[in-house]
Amino acid sequence: MDEVDKIVKEGVTTEEINTLVHKMTTDAGAIPATLNYEGFPKSVCTSINNVVCHGIPGKTQLKNGDILNVDITTILDGYYSDMSRMYMIGEVSNDARRLVEVTKECLYTGIKAVKPYTPVSEIGNVINDLADKEGYSVVRALSGHGVGLNFHNDPIIEHFRTNRKTMIMVPGMVFTIEPMINQGTFDCDILEDDWTVVTKDGKLSAQWEHTILVTETGAEIITK
Repeated sequence: MDEVDKIVKEGVTTEEINTLVHKMTTDAGAIPATLNYEGFPKSVCTSINNVVCHGIPGKTQLKNGDILNVDITTILDGYYSDMSRMYMIGEVSNDARRLVEVTKECLYTGIKAVKPYTPVSEIGNVINDLADKEGYSVVRALSGHGVGLNFHNDPIIEHFRTNRKTMIMVPGMVFTIEPMINQGTFDCDILEDDWTVVTKDGKLSAQWEHTILVTETGAEIITK
């Protein structure tokens, strides 16, 4: 991801990002987990502006004012790790910058809520509280998830408020926290490629993600 930082700029295509991630991953003896996963055709997800997640890299060039999420999942020695990061291309609007910054704050607020022997719902509760305070909505159709020897394990990490009973966090659990925060409605649509998720109202969306280890005292960020 740090190498992606160096190339993301106006005029770069999302396919160039994919090429870099694929080469670095395979050169390190690892496997890009998204490549051919249930038919996904690329080694990374690139989601621009109103794309919530699962954007497919291609010929699209980044433009001044775009916001971009790059989501990388890697398999090394049989184990999965998953993270994503937001990028602001050139001079972005104040509204776009604020969305990106608040979404990052939502991620770290959720991480602070990770405490052993408490329900995983506490993560979504605090994220939803912050998003509400800032006038944003939290995507409900997608969630964080356990990771390990599989791409997606229990527990499911919802990022919105719920009163239902959820799994209890215990030391040794590894899962992602990856809030998707929208300017407008939380409702989403899936495009005809069966992967790209977009906001229903066409407004901006942002996402940040880390893989987290639950410890005896709180959380350790694995994907620093």
